[in-house]
Amino acid sequence: MEAAQTETPRRSRGIAAVSATTFVWGLVPLVLKQAHMPALSFAAYRLWMGVIVWIVVFSVTGRRLSWKTLKTCAPGGVLFAFDVGLSFMAFRLASVAEATIIGALAPVLIMFGAARWFGEHVQRKDLLFVAASFAGVVVVAAGSAGAPTFSPLGDVLAAAGVFSWSAYWLFSKRARASVGPVEYMASVMLVAAVLMTAMAAVVPAQGLAPPRGVDWAWIWLVTLVPGAMGHVLLAWSHRHVEAWLGSLISQCQPVVATVAAWLVLGETLGVAALLGGVVVLVATATLVVRASRRRPEPFAEPEIPAAAG
Repeated sequence: MEAAQTETPRRSRGIAAVSATTFVWGLVPLVLKQAHMPALSFAAYRLWMGVIVWIVVFSVTGRRLSWKTLKTCAPGGVLFAFDVGLSFMAFRLASVAEATIIGALAPVLIMFGAARWFGEHVQRKDLLFVAASFAGVVVVAAGSAGAPTFSPLGDVLAAAGVFSWSAYWLFSKRARASVGPVEYMASVMLVAAVLMTAMAAVVPAQGLAPPRGVDWAWIWLVTLVPGAMGHVLLAWSHRHVEAWLGSLISQCQPVVATVAAWLVLGETLGVAALLGGVVVLVATATLVVRASRRRPEPFAEPEIPAAAG
């Protein structure tokens, strides 16, 4: 009984953590539109700045990162590197709305994965709100697009990012069962920085030339706010919020991004987009309220067979 009473406020704080992360992540596309560096170059420096942040955190707190922890979290770093690279390039090539409408497919994949790996259950009535929220995201993205320049490559990269982000989200929730959020994100950041550096060095038109002028400010802004703060909040929430619910809350990110793009970049935001945004927010808020009133069902995590070889 006491354990359930303790878990309820933690779950509420977990939902708040995912919501705050969703908001700050929704502003990242605006930064990427303002930066002058190639997308993968920007990503590589952003990740190494993140490594510096975690070195400082570990030095101040006296923590140590063990080789065992690093190996456990390494797959998350690989998935994170691919997701950052794919999303950064997609937002450079496509409009904010064009990329977010494709990225909104991630919660669907996460729901299937969460049911398979974590035994999470979604009530039938919840599926109606899931569908409404997803439909609202589609309306927001389509309604705000106006007449964007079509980018087949941008669409392909955004679609690939759906898979990398879904895999990263699910792996992170599983890894957080045995690794603390600080240790997990420090490991992920280090592995991702090494991999992204290699990617930026070999992909044409990218490279590792250092940032100039205001690009340093953009890199540190992304590193400290959506990067360090956002990912720690998200990693912490994985132990207290169901994967399907957390991913659905993150569906509001396209709404934040589209409204911000309208206010700052002047991208079109029509009546349809506004109505779609209301649908997303109302459907997601209703689902969060419904889920928060239910006691989370205990489950035993099944073993995921290791890949052959």
